[in-house]
Amino acid sequence: MDVARQLFAKKGLESTTMNDIAVASKKGRRTLYTYFKSKEDIYSAVIESELERLSDKLDEVAAKKIQPQDKIIELIYTHLNMIKETVVRNGNLRAEFFRNIWMVEKIRKNFDEDEIELFRKVYAEGKAEGEFDIENVELVADITHYCIKGLEVPYIYGRLGHGLTVETSRPLVAKVVYGALGKSLK
Repeated sequence: MDVARQLFAKKGLESTTMNDIAVASKKGRRTLYTYFKSKEDIYSAVIESELERLSDKLDEVAAKKIQPQDKIIELIYTHLNMIKETVVRNGNLRAEFFRNIWMVEKIRKNFDEDEIELFRKVYAEGKAEGEFDIENVELVADITHYCIKGLEVPYIYGRLGHGLTVETSRPLVAKVVYGALGKSLK
């Protein structure tokens, strides 16, 4: 998987062959075909493994013993930073990622559902503790997820908050998020 990821990152999906992957991984093509039907299947597996890394990191944040409102802010930044790190680390895979967005969206479906569920849990926790004044936890979780997802490309390319650092943007993001959750800044 790592060898395939590196090849996709260097050469792109279209220019990488099953033979390239077999040679680089020191495996026979037959061995590859035992596990994968095509290079697109390997590409899908690479994207899934990258999403698993992101999911694991989000789970770590969700498990922290911090206030729900702080947890939401940290989840947002973790999501955006991990996506940016993944795209930057994967070079040409970045171009393929954006060119094959529908393929990536299909692969990403389970991750998206898991992330929405994670937000639901944190919002429900905050609502139960009286920290959030929201009526529909499910809707707020959906909106949060899709807002973050919509910010990925501008964040990756540095078009979001040009010149702002995480430290300088965090209070602004907190103000927007806390306001949406019926929570005032302390």
